[in-house]
Amino acid sequence: ENQIPQESQSEEEEFDDKNTIIVTATRRAQDVQDIPIAVTAVSQQQLDNQGIFEIRDIASVAPSFSSTTAQIASGSVVLRVRGIGTTSNNIGFESAVGIFIDGAYQSRPGVALAEFVDIERVEILRGPQGTLFGRNTSAGALNITNKRPDLDEFGGFANATYGNFDQFAVQGAVNLPIVKDTAALRFTGAYRKRDGILTVQDSAGNEIGDTNDIDRYLLRGQLGWELDSGFKGRIIGDYSQNNSSSGGAVQVFETPFQTAGLFGAVGLPNNGGQSAPRFATTPFDQTGFDNAANDRIISANFLPQARSTNWGVTGEFELPLGDNADAIFITSYREFSADETYDSDFSAIDVFNINANTDIETFTAELRLQGEAFGGRLNYIVGGFYSDEQIRGENTFSLGQEFDDLAGVFFAGATGGATLNPASPAFLGPNPLTAVTGFNPAGSFSTNLFTQSAGSWSIFTDNTFEITDGLNFNFGLRYTDETKSGGFDQIANQNQVCPAIAGAIGAGAISGPTVPIFVGIGCFGFTAPADLPQSAFLPTPRTFDANFDDDELIYTVKLTYEVSPEVNIYGGFTHGIKAGGINLDTTAAAGGNNPVFLSEEVDAFEVGLKGRFLDGAVTFNIAGFHQEFTNFQVLEFTGAAFETFNVPRALTTGVEIESVIRPSDHWTFNLATTILDARYPDDCAGDLLSVTVLSLCGNDLTNAAAITAIAGVTYENDLTDTLDFFFNANLRLVSDERTSTQAIVPPTGAAGGTLDQINAAIDAAPLIVADTQDSNIKINLRAGIGSIDDLWSLEFFVTNLTNVTTRGVTFNNVLRGTGAVNARSSFVLEPRIFGVTARTSF
Repeated sequence: ENQIPQESQSEEEEFDDKNTIIVTATRRAQDVQDIPIAVTAVSQQQLDNQGIFEIRDIASVAPSFSSTTAQIASGSVVLRVRGIGTTSNNIGFESAVGIFIDGAYQSRPGVALAEFVDIERVEILRGPQGTLFGRNTSAGALNITNKRPDLDEFGGFANATYGNFDQFAVQGAVNLPIVKDTAALRFTGAYRKRDGILTVQDSAGNEIGDTNDIDRYLLRGQLGWELDSGFKGRIIGDYSQNNSSSGGAVQVFETPFQTAGLFGAVGLPNNGGQSAPRFATTPFDQTGFDNAANDRIISANFLPQARSTNWGVTGEFELPLGDNADAIFITSYREFSADETYDSDFSAIDVFNINANTDIETFTAELRLQGEAFGGRLNYIVGGFYSDEQIRGENTFSLGQEFDDLAGVFFAGATGGATLNPASPAFLGPNPLTAVTGFNPAGSFSTNLFTQSAGSWSIFTDNTFEITDGLNFNFGLRYTDETKSGGFDQIANQNQVCPAIAGAIGAGAISGPTVPIFVGIGCFGFTAPADLPQSAFLPTPRTFDANFDDDELIYTVKLTYEVSPEVNIYGGFTHGIKAGGINLDTTAAAGGNNPVFLSEEVDAFEVGLKGRFLDGAVTFNIAGFHQEFTNFQVLEFTGAAFETFNVPRALTTGVEIESVIRPSDHWTFNLATTILDARYPDDCAGDLLSVTVLSLCGNDLTNAAAITAIAGVTYENDLTDTLDFFFNANLRLVSDERTSTQAIVPPTGAAGGTLDQINAAIDAAPLIVADTQDSNIKINLRAGIGSIDDLWSLEFFVTNLTNVTTRGVTFNNVLRGTGAVNARSSFVLEPRIFGVTARTSF
């Protein structure tokens, strides 16, 4: 469990206690109890015990960490630390939680969604980490280290798993010394396949398949060496492919358009394309969500398809420079590509479909000089970092055969049903767009191209100086420069409806309160032609080229005091940043909007205690923190477009407690909790008179539960002279949390008013419905028997034992209502998974 990294092998005798965990959270090999950082370190054994196979599963062992996934895994994985993350379904956004694999920065969480296998450890660093960890770590960082080649011994392992949902997985690695004590190869592989956890039905209730399945594999090869001169390093190559589908969502609130029978009135199925109508019809009806989600039935007119490939090469080189200094160089090149096709209206009627192609190329390089001076009293690091990222996204958006029928429903609902009454002068018929323009929108499509070129460079230093025995002062600086250029172009467009509507509005043939409805539906932003002449006064798409440039000085100061050899206290302040950028979306420049969003900055205060007590039988750590964010980055889907904005202020305050209790050699207890207040303060908008931002003030951040607690127990003992046994149980409790960005429907009519007028409109605005996830407890169990020499073992496991149904994100469905009567859906998290794993090592 407590393995020593290669760079600290010479210190193995000093750190040989069973309770010592060595980490590189400070870019140095140190006992986790000695560093002034709140960090959770997880070994491969802990990953196995909790059934953690990828980044998103880490939440089961780290209460301050959480993860959600929206429509597409490649671009909408949101990682959060202490309630802070970047909610995004947009490749222009970068994560607030940085990911570093073998020291190399991963520019998007989706790029790092590979199988966890042959891992040395995972470190979850909490709070901003920008001084030492390259880029965009305003919330925290994940530092993942793969097991290095062993230069001395041949060996390896193999695992095989079978479970429910026809899950089958194999993992393995082999270590091959090629020159003993000098060079070795290590090869690692993994394959995992599982049926989908959601059943997909058409509008008649016929099953057409399943989704949210797993189908992926990983191959990794390493060459490691250490020469007599002390020069050592490794070259890592990896390739992975992921064909897992994702993005299945359960409708949790039905629009009144549905219950009023408006779908049937225009010739669509009465259920509105939802074959399992057991969802909520009143605000905050949790029972409705439970009924719908527990059935795990979703509706679509075809099965989602996904395929992504990810390959890269990383080089890590360390050269001694005398007795007290080393030069370390880490460089990487990575290519990621994804092709995903899905039904984006989340219903079985044919309305709106997407094919998204994404390519990301990333190059990084970091050079560090680190060592000791002044007789060992100063431990220093100086270095430089550079990254280059190229993004290309080509998305085809198309309207289905029943889009105009849905438009009839929307017009009917928005005008009180008048359009369905033939005697009414407002009657437009069941297909209003065709009736008004003479063109049927079915088959309309737009192929849109999004590109971005991003460069980042920085110079940094981090130093720890021993002021006196037991008292250390740490200070770090990083100057970083970020530049981005990118934009949106339209490769192809076939849409006759929108120009006709725009022309009619411009000529005054369409006027009055129906204009926003005609524009919102007839010129639906994802498929509308760009740069129409009428875009000068209508919020229709505009192509754009934009540039972003920013630089910042990041800094940290900390004091650590060794109260005793087993107890340390610390306190510090860190100023961090996450780069701004360009909203790569078709509607980013509509209505004259600026597609550029600002950098997110954070000022973080933290105090903590780390201690071992009772001769090492108890490890107890506690950290208190307060973080103030400026220009907090937010992206949300309104039901018709992605809206990007900066919130001037956001705050998180809390306490984290972690403890490990080992009353005997056989028992280990783990107890941890995070008590969190993550919120937009009442004055979150500052001087900004934005209805959208002011609507957030006074509310909690998304997916930021007030209390998260973890309790675990492990029992290990020998059964005979040749067999041993273990049992592990883990419980995770999460209190109530909001699952969408806005708590109310932002009042559109208040735009342009005074602060008092906007606040009055906000106070009167209706609540967002079906938003809160109730508190819940999930339990994981694993038990196994095997040989004492670890040659083989057989393990039985279950995760989410009680099959608790929870959701990650709740969102507005595409064109399924307006304001408080918009249908809403949620992405459902994993159900109960159980199975058996056989392991062997050699």
